[in-house]
Amino acid sequence: MKQISLSYKDGPAAIATLHEKQAPVTCDLLWAALETPVTVTAFHAMFAGPEIMTGLPPAAQTFDPSAIPAENQTCFPGAGDVLWYFQAENQMRGLSGELWEIGAFYGDGGRIFGPLGWTPCNIWARITEGLDEFARACAELRITGAQPLTYSRITPAL
Repeated sequence: MKQISLSYKDGPAAIATLHEKQAPVTCDLLWAALETPVTVTAFHAMFAGPEIMTGLPPAAQTFDPSAIPAENQTCFPGAGDVLWYFQAENQMRGLSGELWEIGAFYGDGGRIFGPLGWTPCNIWARITEGLDEFARACAELRITGAQPLTYSRITPAL
């Protein structure tokens, strides 16, 4: 069972368990991309409800995003769901760059709806530990603004 940590610089961390059976390709490629922990800026989503969004930095863009098929998709994620989203260059008017994104829903009532409408995304992990405290920190982003967030693999104890 593979797990990752999502941790704020001066705040709580959550542990997410990968959906290796439901989203095997997404999990394999993102697990490989996170071989080295990455710290990114977490923003609160504008359209999706209780969600934080982060980019995947160029150093972790170690795969061809077109290699990720539609797996375990939904437009209505639940609390704790972690998604993968890629937007190709020039796909959306007014936003010409690529988007390599990981999102984490910290509450129920989420929806994956944006400027292009309903956007099914791959749910590749679920927060299984620390959601309550992590959710409070995520909700605070709406007031305090963007914060650093680190994604890292969790190495199981032997």
